[in-house]
Amino acid sequence: MAKWLGIQRGVAVCAFGLCCLVAREGAASMAGADRVVVIKSERRLMLLKNGEVLKSYEVALGKEPVGHKRRQGDKRTPEGVYVLDRRNAGSRFHRSIHISYPNRDDILNARKQGVAPGGDVMIHGLPKGMEKLEELHTVVNWTNGCIAVTNAEMDEIWRHVPDGTPIEIRP
Repeated sequence: MAKWLGIQRGVAVCAFGLCCLVAREGAASMAGADRVVVIKSERRLMLLKNGEVLKSYEVALGKEPVGHKRRQGDKRTPEGVYVLDRRNAGSRFHRSIHISYPNRDDILNARKQGVAPGGDVMIHGLPKGMEKLEELHTVVNWTNGCIAVTNAEMDEIWRHVPDGTPIEIRP
């Protein structure tokens, strides 16, 4: 009996070690994603490294998801290539990472139309106090132009996407 318990304990230790190794390998492969791609029509955000998709998330977008953001208050998520340039751990949402919208072209286009381009477009988690709605957050597009994920997903993105990472937002 003692020998059997020793074998069981050995198997448990090996299984635990294997799980830790797999978890560490998964985290290492995601560390330092070098690009983020959002496909608005699929409501999908992907973390990439060397062109390979490391992780994919379902997202909620601006309330008017079709088309490029043109002006402040249009509730659209911008389209184009930007940079994830700063983060806010104290956001009114569960963490946020700023997208460098508007770029020079966005500002010039808005100026031609006589409107403000808007700004403060982020990838963020859920609003504080709304955590229980996590499973429902993608049923409708509810943001004012931002890209929303669950809080757990935001924690993961926060860990694996450094400031300065390019983000491409496609229609």
